[in-house]
Amino acid sequence: MNRDIRRIGIIAKPKLTTVAAVVHQLTDWCTGRRIQVLLDKDTAALACEAEGLERNDLVAASDLIVVLGGDGTLLSVARALDSHSVPILAVNFGSLGFLTEITLEELFATLQSVLAGKASSQPRMMIDIEVLRENGCFADYRALNDVVLTKGALARIIDIDVNIDGQFVATYKADGLIVSTPTGSTAYALSAGGPIVYPTLGAMLVTPIASHTLTFRALVVPDGVTVEMSLKATQESVYLTVDGQVGLALKGEDRIRVRKSAIALELIESSNKNFFDILRRKLKWGER
Repeated sequence: MNRDIRRIGIIAKPKLTTVAAVVHQLTDWCTGRRIQVLLDKDTAALACEAEGLERNDLVAASDLIVVLGGDGTLLSVARALDSHSVPILAVNFGSLGFLTEITLEELFATLQSVLAGKASSQPRMMIDIEVLRENGCFADYRALNDVVLTKGALARIIDIDVNIDGQFVATYKADGLIVSTPTGSTAYALSAGGPIVYPTLGAMLVTPIASHTLTFRALVVPDGVTVEMSLKATQESVYLTVDGQVGLALKGEDRIRVRKSAIALELIESSNKNFFDILRRKLKWGER
């Protein structure tokens, strides 16, 4: 990647007190290179700085965003991307994540590579979700990993009609249904029995959760299609969750429309590990 980096936004996991020292080190490092540092409100509070921006404003004003936390923090930042994509350097605090693959020890060397134009990045597809109710858009979201329909704790198996580009696929009878990006293939979809998809592949996954019909399997479709899920009129206690973080309760006859987003997340890669290295470590491949 080759960009002119003048302003770096820093977003840390809320309430992660151990990150304050890193924020100060990063601020000093950037100031010494005449780079302006922007903090969101939560990060400013952690670092005891007086000023902080709303997250959407920080994303719009930054040439690069450094995320300090875990995969969950990165997912929340990805949803804040609006009309343009900003490269993101995600630093992991804690266990190795699938998305936050850069360690704290690699942070400043990676930043130096970014400024020198030597760092590489990967585009990660995102999806836009619309909840249609009574012929109008009731709510809309953007996701990096997935959108999930699940039943309530005491609800029966739910029936979900699925259409792809207007063509009827099937009525899924299951505990729920996941529509995910390739990045999200290593999230909830993996635990539901879905395949691992290389993160830059142009595809979406439709994966049932505990399907009542054993012949239903995860379906991989091109990323250019529109996936629409419809609930039965009598359906109750169904919830929509986006990236495992936000969502709402659905009503009977709600329709959920999922499309590839025009915005992609540009994720800076570690120079010391690749996707397969992460899979081996995270999933413990080859261990006994």
